[in-house]
Amino acid sequence: MDIESLKKFLEKEGGNYETSVDSMPARFIEPFVSHGIKVDLVEPGRILCSFKVPLRLVNAGNFLHGGATATLVDIMGSAVVHTVGAPLTGVSLEINVSYLDAAYLGEEIELEAKALRVGKSIAAVTVELRKKKTGKIVAQGRHTKYLAVNSKL
Repeated sequence: MDIESLKKFLEKEGGNYETSVDSMPARFIEPFVSHGIKVDLVEPGRILCSFKVPLRLVNAGNFLHGGATATLVDIMGSAVVHTVGAPLTGVSLEINVSYLDAAYLGEEIELEAKALRVGKSIAAVTVELRKKKTGKIVAQGRHTKYLAVNSKL
């Protein structure tokens, strides 16, 4: 790919993106990605949800976009921290996602978040996305959060 084509791809020049992107509300990404999640179970240290892959989150291959998957790991990872009584979800230190299979448009997936450890300053959680019909793992994520955001380091 030549430099001008690459620039056009990254900057989205020549499209009608500017007006639509600039008109989006602040902090739109979480509701944009998580809209449609159904909570099936909440218990201390664990959340289980279901989600049908919507058109707005698929890539050119018609399956769940990797960025949307990582955002779901972020959202679910933050939520499970609350289930063990943490007053804040803190800020992300690290998110790691292993993409193992594709979840296609309209396919129902299960999202399971588990708190591995929630301390005074650090939380570590796992989030797994599975095909609801077969149980096959779509993605596994680990999310590390810093909880003591008000402390003076």
